Amino acid sequence: MEVEEPEVTTATDEDRPWVVLVWNDPINLMPYVTFVFQKLFGYSKEKATSLMMDVHEKGRATVSSGTRTEAEHDVHRLHAHGLWATMEHDE
Repeated sequence: MEVEEPEVTTATDEDRPWVVLVWNDPINLMPYVTFVFQKLFGYSKEKATSLMMDVHEKGRATVSSGTRTEAEHDVHRLHAHGLWATMEHDE
């Protein structure tokens, strides 16, 4: 009798979600950053303010996550609004 080995799938870099980070900068005012988070991501004023405070106090905040394409889209939209944003694999 022949035994089939189970197919093993391992998570690759492509399977891991991407996160979008917004970085602190000396140009954009805190109310504007809060407004952009609300406008682009539909966050409540409270959540947008909390993320903005992370940017201000910690130097950065994770504002979204998803596929590479989604993250690239979010980074592009944030850049269009004058914010410094990057993306990286979630850990």
